This record gives sequence, C-alpha cells and structure tokens, in this order.
Amino acid sequence: MNEVVAKRVPHIVFSYWVIKIASTTLGETGADMFSMTFSLGYGKTIIIFLSLFLALLGFKLLLNRYTPVSYWSVFTASAILGTGVSDFIDRTLGLGYASGSLILLALLLLTLVLWYREERSLSVENISTTGAELFYWLAFLIANTLGTAAGDYLADQLGFGFQESALLIAGLIILAALAHYYTRISGILLFWVAFVLTRPFGATFGDLLTKSADHGGLALGTIGASMFFTVVMVLALWREARVESSIIGQSGRGQQ
Repeated sequence: MNEVVAKRVPHIVFSYWVIKIASTTLGETGADMFSMTFSLGYGKTIIIFLSLFLALLGFKLLLNRYTPVSYWSVFTASAILGTGVSDFIDRTLGLGYASGSLILLALLLLTLVLWYREERSLSVENISTTGAELFYWLAFLIANTLGTAAGDYLADQLGFGFQESALLIAGLIILAALAHYYTRISGILLFWVAFVLTRPFGATFGDLLTKSADHGGLALGTIGASMFFTVVMVLALWREARVESSIIGQSGRGQQ
C-alpha cells in the first residue's frame, strides 16, 4: 500500500492569489493600525506579531497538514510582521526603502539557495517535510517584508503615489501571469516574481484606502480598512474551508 503524504500547503490557483492580496492588504492596514493608530510603535508591533507568527507557525507544524484557517492565519501574521519590519528598517534604523529592499532581496535569494541545497527543490506546492516548510515560511516572511519596502519605495521615494503605484504593480502582475501561460519561463521564478509583486500591490492599495487625501489616499482609516479586509478574509476562508472539506470527503469515499 502506498503511503499518502498529507498536504501541508495549498495549490497555487486563482483563489490563492485573491486571498493572498486580501491578506497582504490587511497586513499593511493592520500593522499601521497597531503601530500608528494605537500608538504602539514599530518595536512593540514587531514583538507582538513575531510572537503571534511563531505561535501560529508552531501550531501549523504540529497539525502536519493543510487547513485553510491555520495556513492563512500564519500567512496574515507574517504579512503584518513584514510590514512592521519594513517600516522599522526604514524609519527607525534610517536605512531607507531602497537599501532595505536590496538587503531583503539578498536575504530572500540566500534563503532560496539554502532551501534548494537542503531539499533539492523549490516547489511551493509539494512540501513534504518540516524542514522544507520552515524554509517555505521563512522565504514567505522575507518576501512579504521585501514587497512592503518595494511598494513604499515606489509610492513615497520615487513619488509615484499610491494609485499610480498600484496600477503599475498590477500591470507587472498581469505580465507575470501572461508569461506563465504563454512562455517557457520557469514557473518557480514567475511565482516568486508574482509573490513579491502582490505584496506591494496590497500594501499600496492599503495605503490608498487609509492615507489622508493630502497624501493621495481615500482617508478611510486603518481601523475601518482593517475591519473590511478581515471580513473579506473570513468569507474567503469560509469558502476555501468548504471546498477543502468537499475534496477530503470525495477522497475518503474514493479510498473505500
């Protein structure tokens, strides 16, 4: 009898990108809500969400399988943590978004090299060991932080503004999607390009909603925007859980 390996991570399909963008936007508005609206500062926000990220990741690893709630809880914590770390690098350490982006890009490439050296694979759909999943989440955390820094660099330091930055990044994401379907460019490379790009798209979209009109935003506030995207996430996860439950049920009947 062949041993069935439990699925640890979701398949990369259209719904994955929808939930990811909602999660990354919540990461931007949520981090700003805690650090600025609630006046906790970047340091305390990082400590809170680093602790939450590690706790949720530990629980996810103990489950040893994919469930929508456990997976996206870890992901959302990494998105909020990534935003806090990016802002800390720029505003507290004073390195700037350009330098911070280069440092984070180097860290991401190093993580991918070590991941491949240890696992001989960079697949983001077939994760079968705890070691591979740890590399997976470390790369995701760095990529989320990198995406935030890159988005802020475009919107703030290059002066594109939030709306223009969101449109530019959306165009690049569409190009990556077209390249996936119509070229022979490595699917793994295109995944990481799209993964990093959807982060600044979510970040700039979040800033567009929350920043004041004087700064090119819609002035909806961090609390209102965070609540909106929390509802979006809950509805998306409810649907994902129903789909996953249906797949498991069909798989169970097929094995009888």
